[in-house]
Amino acid sequence: MELTAGDVWVMMSAALVLLMTPGLAFFYGGLTRTKAALNMMMMSFVSIGMVGVIWVLWGYSMSGGESEVFGLFGSPFTNFGLSNLVGTTDLIGAAFGATFAIITVALISGAVADRTKFGAWTVFTAVWVTLVYCPLAFMVWGGGLLSADGYIGEAFGEAIDYAGGTVVHINAGVAALILVYIIGQRSDFGKIGFHKPHNIPLVMIGAALLWFGWFGFNAGAATTAEEGGLIMVNTMVAPAAAMLGWLAVERIRDKRYTSVGAASGVVAGLVAITPACANLSPVGSIALGLIAGAASAYAIGLKYKFGYDDALDVVGVHLVAGLIGTVGIGFLMIPVDGVGGGLFYGGGVDQLVAQLVAAVFTIAFTGVLTFAIGMAIAKTIGFRVAADVEEEGVDKRSHGESAYEFGGLFAGVEDSEEKVDA
Repeated sequence: MELTAGDVWVMMSAALVLLMTPGLAFFYGGLTRTKAALNMMMMSFVSIGMVGVIWVLWGYSMSGGESEVFGLFGSPFTNFGLSNLVGTTDLIGAAFGATFAIITVALISGAVADRTKFGAWTVFTAVWVTLVYCPLAFMVWGGGLLSADGYIGEAFGEAIDYAGGTVVHINAGVAALILVYIIGQRSDFGKIGFHKPHNIPLVMIGAALLWFGWFGFNAGAATTAEEGGLIMVNTMVAPAAAMLGWLAVERIRDKRYTSVGAASGVVAGLVAITPACANLSPVGSIALGLIAGAASAYAIGLKYKFGYDDALDVVGVHLVAGLIGTVGIGFLMIPVDGVGGGLFYGGGVDQLVAQLVAAVFTIAFTGVLTFAIGMAIAKTIGFRVAADVEEEGVDKRSHGESAYEFGGLFAGVEDSEEKVDA
């Protein structure tokens, strides 16, 4: 079978989405403190390793296998190891799907920066992608409960999630919120200046790579040139508007504009447009981006009010903007051939109800299972590093490395037998 232009585009898109995870590592690594920068980046990189292998062995089958289990997930054995797909173009779709699973798990890590055992995180990535991500991907995209023929989809209507509002962002945001409550606050949570990013240029580079890769994330599944064009424009303009919305909130609240705010606003807009990228007009995308950027800028401060130590604002950005994008479809969806559309286009409340049901189901499903997984790890191998490890820095104690060496200034202070903790 000859390689088609569509196949090439999906292959390119998979490469773009895979690049997003190293981009996320830069983004998160710059946001955290010097003594934990490498650990933060490693949490993204090990997600590639663990999820990539699991996807080939059973993850792809669970998220899209033909034999389903009560509409919850596909049989892990349908395409186990993908050997039966060799010689088919299905492997292109399998590779594309893997990159989504990888970035979803990596997103969660930002919430638990500075204080999480690397070994425990590695175990969590394997269990969570198997029990949470793959089933939810199947339920939304693989013909399961939330799809048109699923029990929930038939009862309330099929929710639209083009590229991952529920499966990726609400999913990761809820998981992050559950984990920070299980692991607890850092010792200096809430103190003035404790949360300042150590390398803002790295943050900006990471945000740029995320935006670049997101064009593959959203437009990779486009089936026509017309649809692809709409997605590309919406993926450009929504984060642009969200950046402006975030900066406006900063100016009103803090009397200044920050680089971190600009980068975070871009990410919030990208998150919001993800589920809606093929169903909104460019003007609707601007409106969605403005709302998502402003709301996320406000939401990141809620952690101090409610006492959850979301280190790098995964909840404030991904959960909040993911909800806005998912529910916003019910208001802003454009009609197709004059039929349907969101509430603002005269389409009624049917699509809005479907979007709300999908969002609520995702919150409940992810919340319950993540709590069970997190508590099991916390009660067995333990999730949190010791207090002295947190104080010294997880880079040195978990990896035996540091992000920055200062020309031998500290040569001889530490011998070659440094203590390394798992």
